[in-house]
Amino acid sequence: MHIGLVGGIGPAATEHYYRGLIERHGRSGVPLELTIVHADVRELARNVTAQARQRQAEVFAGLVRRLAGAGAQFAAVTSMGGHFCIGELAPLSPLPQLNAVPHVEAAIRERGLRRIGILGTKLVMETGLYGGISAATIVAPKSDALERVHRSYIEMAQAGRVTEDQRQTFFAAGEWMHLELGAEAILLGGTDLFLAFEGQNSGFPVLDCATIHMDAIHHWAVGQQG
Repeated sequence: MHIGLVGGIGPAATEHYYRGLIERHGRSGVPLELTIVHADVRELARNVTAQARQRQAEVFAGLVRRLAGAGAQFAAVTSMGGHFCIGELAPLSPLPQLNAVPHVEAAIRERGLRRIGILGTKLVMETGLYGGISAATIVAPKSDALERVHRSYIEMAQAGRVTEDQRQTFFAAGEWMHLELGAEAILLGGTDLFLAFEGQNSGFPVLDCATIHMDAIHHWAVGQQG
């Protein structure tokens, strides 16, 4: 199937999805059919801050129409932050949407996790991935630490690269949730967090939403081939 990705939010996450899907399709021997459209990460950040779900959904719907025009058969938003309006997008979208959240919930159930920490934007952390996780109790950084994680995440996503200070902010928050709050694993609830965690030993188990989402996109595309 022809995959449509809403990318650009942020640029590093888009490249991460692109490379991940190339690798997955290469291993399966199925040719990759893919079109990517660019969304503005700063516009998304403004709409998330304003809780303007309908406004952002309309932006995404316009981009998905372009994907449909290019021949895509389903679409995915390459941002957990962008999932804040996925419910509003569904009735506007000309293509089926592959929502990451149910797949993250399924992965938590499959692993038997009962208590998990979460990192990402402020909204993702405060809502426990938009209230979409019922398989486990979700804990988050507290007060000042939550604000530092949010600020570091937004800056990293917009820049498309991580600083050592930002990495240590994420690692410190994850370690605190793991050791002090009893989180069995830390959910990487932002698709750009691979920048900080990939190839690193954080000292605690992690579960990456982006990896789960890429697996689901690949399986859907390959599973519906011919």
